[in-house]
Amino acid sequence: MKLASACSSLFAGLMGLTALGACSPSGSPDGEVVNVYTARHYASDDQVYAAFTEETGIAVNVIEAPGDLLIERVRADGDRSQADVVITVDAGRLWRADEAGLFQPAPELADTLQAVPANLRQPDGDWFGFASRVRVIAYAKDRVDPSLINNFSDLTAPEWAGRICVRSSNNVYNQSLLAAMVAQQGADAAEAWAEGVVSNLARPPQGGDTDQIRAVAARECDVAIINHYYLARIMRSEDPGDQEIADQIGVVFAGLGEGGSHVNVSGAGLAANAPHRENAIAFLEYLLTEDSQRAFAELTNEYPVIADVTYDNDVLDAFGAYASDDVNVDALGENAGEAQRIFDRVGWP
Repeated sequence: MKLASACSSLFAGLMGLTALGACSPSGSPDGEVVNVYTARHYASDDQVYAAFTEETGIAVNVIEAPGDLLIERVRADGDRSQADVVITVDAGRLWRADEAGLFQPAPELADTLQAVPANLRQPDGDWFGFASRVRVIAYAKDRVDPSLINNFSDLTAPEWAGRICVRSSNNVYNQSLLAAMVAQQGADAAEAWAEGVVSNLARPPQGGDTDQIRAVAARECDVAIINHYYLARIMRSEDPGDQEIADQIGVVFAGLGEGGSHVNVSGAGLAANAPHRENAIAFLEYLLTEDSQRAFAELTNEYPVIADVTYDNDVLDAFGAYASDDVNVDALGENAGEAQRIFDRVGWP
C-alpha cells in the first residue's frame, strides 16, 4: 500500500484565490480520502500523513498555503470548499479562522479532546492545539546573567536599554504574547510592558525569530524574544555556522506575569463544509496519537500537548521542564486587536 497521497498545491497570484491545483487521491484502493488544508510545511506532518494512510487506508490530500492566505481561500470558497480539515499555526490565526466561519463543532471529538489541556483548546471545541510552542528569551551566555530575566516583565528594566532584539508588531507571535498579557494582567499593564520593551530595543524590529538569534550571536543585542523551536532547530543543525551560534546562546522560559511561560499552539479543526466528515474526524483524532505527538517533538521541535508522551530530542530535554500559563488560547485571538492598538500607541514598529 502506498503510504499517503500528499498532493501539495500553492496558491497562484498575489491574492492566491485563482486556483488550487487538483489533487486526486491515489493512496487508497477504495477511494477513501481526507482533504487537509494546512499552513504548515514540516517533515513531521508528512510523516504523520503517511502513517495515517498506512493505518486507516484513507489517502491524505494536502493543500498548503501561508496562514492568512489559507484562511482567505477557505472563506472565499464558502459552501464550495473541499476542505475537510484546516490546520494553521498560532492561536491568533486559529481564532481568526473560527471567526470567519471556517470550523464547525465536532462533538465526536469530545472524549478525545479531554486529553488536551483545557487552555490549549477552544472552549467550545471548535479547534484545538495538537502541538505547543513556547515564547522564550534567548540570551548571550557571555554577556547575560539569566537569573535577571525570569519574567517577561524584567525586560523593561533600565539595565536592558539598547540590548533587546525582537520581531515587528505585525508578527502574530508577538501579537499573541501581548494579547496573553492583556487577558492576564489588563490592557494598562500590557501597554506599560510594551512601552518598556520599545525603550530598550537595540535596533528597529526586523526579520524573523531566527534573525533575532543570529543578532544575539553577532553582538547586535544581548537578548531576544523568540519561539523556542527556532533555537532548537539551530542547536540540532549539523551546519558548523549554526553550531557556532548555538554554543553562544542560552534560553530562559520566562514567566508571564504571575503565571508560567506563554504557550501557543499549532492547531486544527473540522472544516465547516467538510465533504468527508468521518475521515476528517479520524484524521483529527490521529493528530493526538502518541506516534503523531512524538513526530512533532522529534522532527519539528514542538512540545506534545498530550501528557507523558516520550520522544527522542536531546535539545528539548536540555531545555528542561517549564510551567505553562493558564491563559486560554482563544483569548489570544480575542485580544489580538487590542494588542495591535497597544503596539501602535507605544511605537513598536
